[in-house]
Amino acid sequence: MNVHVTGRHFVVTDPIRDYALKKLEHIGLSFPRVIDAHVILEVQKHRHICEVVLACANHIHIEASEESEDMYASIDLCVDKLARQMRKYKTKIQRHHRERKHKPVHVEEHVLSPEGMDEHEEAEPKMVHKESYLVKPLYPDEAVLQMELSPRQFLIFMNPATEQINVMYRRKNGEYGLVEPNVPKKG
Repeated sequence: MNVHVTGRHFVVTDPIRDYALKKLEHIGLSFPRVIDAHVILEVQKHRHICEVVLACANHIHIEASEESEDMYASIDLCVDKLARQMRKYKTKIQRHHRERKHKPVHVEEHVLSPEGMDEHEEAEPKMVHKESYLVKPLYPDEAVLQMELSPRQFLIFMNPATEQINVMYRRKNGEYGLVEPNVPKKG
């Protein structure tokens, strides 16, 4: 397992790095293959924040974040939270596992700016941000599990049943919505 320790507004000392590495050393034993771990340590006034993002096999990403008044305590709390999440979802993910015949595909996100749209109606909006996403083959129930493991607001995935790209998003009431494209057939 590759572990990267990063500090935001904070210089990561060797003892803290070693402590984080030691705590994450055994985290992969209760879950199938943790491939990569990224530990982000941040200090904001008196708040010490630890965020850990784990990339596991089968395109599973698990994220946890905790804060306290001590960095070592934040690391402990965050690793404990990850362990609880992993135990909770391990059986669900294994129970819902299906064989995949599709490979992941990359898509790009373009964020457009509405600047100047009032002045010139025929003017094109200016792109202000571009991001690339890995589109993984997931069934909708697996996408819901992935959304529960992540704080992100949406997930783009390939539905193997329909062989189309779908978007799962988090609604304001805590439930999940699914966007399925309705592509007219040629002919």
